[in-house]
Amino acid sequence: MGFETLVLEREESYAIITLNRPPANAISEALIRELNDALNAVRDDDSVRSVIITGAGDKIFCGGADLGSAFSGGDVEAFIRFGNSVMRKIERFPKPIIAAINGHAMGGGMEISMACHFRLMKETARMGQTESNLGIIPGYGGSQRLPRLIGRTKALEFLILGTQIPAAECLQLRLVNRLCKEGETLSDAKVLARQLGKRAPLATAAIIKAVDEGLEVPMAKSIDVELEAFMPTLRSEDAAEGIQAFFGKREPQFKGK
Repeated sequence: MGFETLVLEREESYAIITLNRPPANAISEALIRELNDALNAVRDDDSVRSVIITGAGDKIFCGGADLGSAFSGGDVEAFIRFGNSVMRKIERFPKPIIAAINGHAMGGGMEISMACHFRLMKETARMGQTESNLGIIPGYGGSQRLPRLIGRTKALEFLILGTQIPAAECLQLRLVNRLCKEGETLSDAKVLARQLGKRAPLATAAIIKAVDEGLEVPMAKSIDVELEAFMPTLRSEDAAEGIQAFFGKREPQFKGK
């Protein structure tokens, strides 16, 4: 499958999706549709255990919407709604998705990264929901995910002021998992992807589902969510392999069955 706005590659046990619209890797309707297609292409590929999303170049992960095209012509509301469905697909993807934030992530770029399960960020980069500087608000879930990740008080400050948050503060706020040195963001993401590749795929997918759905309901109901996800993993071949490997004092070889 050929793409015009991104690059899809497979390496070892993971796939890499590189947003490729220099210089800012800005979001257009074509990019969002191709990102959706790329995710669909790897979803059912058993050789892919995790996905890395990064940006071309070394300065900007994604600068947000292409203001020259994203909001002009066509059905803007449909464009926003479709983009939100792609963010939700990332968030609920059954395979872990790592945002390798190798440069600044602004507006929609930050929203893509927040939808991912892991975030690794270059130590000199910044993130920001800067839409309010243009007199608008985030459209891809930024006003909803940011307070869920860092709390209401700081989220309101950053959203209303359109703040660009330095990497060190992103880490302090637990907005990202870890920081990376210049030129090492993608390689660090690959190290994590290799670790994820050794985990039990069914258990990983069940954890993502249980956490995501459990956060949306009261605690009493969330326990049922966990139990519903637990039982299929217990009956899986991977569970038998994991238990046998534990008693045999060896590394398990999970197959996703």
